[in-house]
Amino acid sequence: MEILLEEFYKTDIHLDKFHDRKIFLEGASYQINGITQSGKTKLVKNYLLSLKKNAYLFIDCSDIRINIAQLNKELSGFCKTNKIDTLVLDNYTPEIKVVNVPQLIICAQNHYEMDFLTNIWLYPLDYEEFLAYEHKYDSSALNHFFKLGGFPSMHKVNSDERNIYIQKTLKYALDPMEFDILCFCAKMMAQKTSPYTIYERLKSSRRISKDKLYRSYENLVSKKYIHQLEKIDHPKATKKLYLCDISLKTALTVDKNFGRLFENMIYLELLKSDSTCFYADGIDFYIPHANEVLLCMPFADERALFKKIEQIEAFIFTYQIQKVTAITMNTEGKISHPFSKVQMLPFDIWAIGD
Repeated sequence: MEILLEEFYKTDIHLDKFHDRKIFLEGASYQINGITQSGKTKLVKNYLLSLKKNAYLFIDCSDIRINIAQLNKELSGFCKTNKIDTLVLDNYTPEIKVVNVPQLIICAQNHYEMDFLTNIWLYPLDYEEFLAYEHKYDSSALNHFFKLGGFPSMHKVNSDERNIYIQKTLKYALDPMEFDILCFCAKMMAQKTSPYTIYERLKSSRRISKDKLYRSYENLVSKKYIHQLEKIDHPKATKKLYLCDISLKTALTVDKNFGRLFENMIYLELLKSDSTCFYADGIDFYIPHANEVLLCMPFADERALFKKIEQIEAFIFTYQIQKVTAITMNTEGKISHPFSKVQMLPFDIWAIGD
């Protein structure tokens, strides 16, 4: 094991051009969680390249050459002997014992309770981060975002290989049950769906245990491959389901529904801005702290928006909504309302403006 540790220590880190994220690392110890391909490893490697080469040790714990029992015996001594200031355990598994170093960074899909680490959850790129990869900031950038989604690696994958690339990546990162559930969830993007519904649909095509399916579903939720949105004032109502990235819709199903894809994209922007929100009948997103309602209306005009406002008037008055924003693809405008500020705003302006 010592020979392998020496190899890890002496191997130079290489990183293609790194685009800054909204999250950056400093001198603290971190636990960085996120789905596969969200950019955890690149974020850490970019930080390590700012340090002295002999001051850090980077270990990819998924390396099949690692004997965990031997690693646990030798890692602490190796770090002391070589005066390691920063230890990175990428693809961390809890079987590996953490050692006492000035700075410890672990990266994993699952979150582990470690009070001494600063927790970071790294999501795929939001729209503003995505623009760093683009050569020009116009309507073509938004169309490109719809095609590629938020996985940073997709910019280097040929267009005819993207769907297979995502499928293979997810199959490697998830167990078969989790993958099957995720495929079904891709069909139910931005719709009200329960684990029981998924069970009823999947049991017709395969032998399946309800308990195992429920556990797998909760694993996907805890790892944030899928997200659930609660109905306002109805915590027991069926939740709406959203995917971790819009690219999964095309990669995992042939179903087409641009409106739901657009809604999922807006949800992810809200998620990354830490905005607590809910849905309601006729309301895509209600943001209580801002007294605001968001409507997903990619191809709306003022007439369609006026009609929609009439339908949700009772909600506006009941919840004292001060602002209604209809997010569109490229239409901008306002309509008058006696109580709320009502406007249409293109997605790219809304996403960057917030």
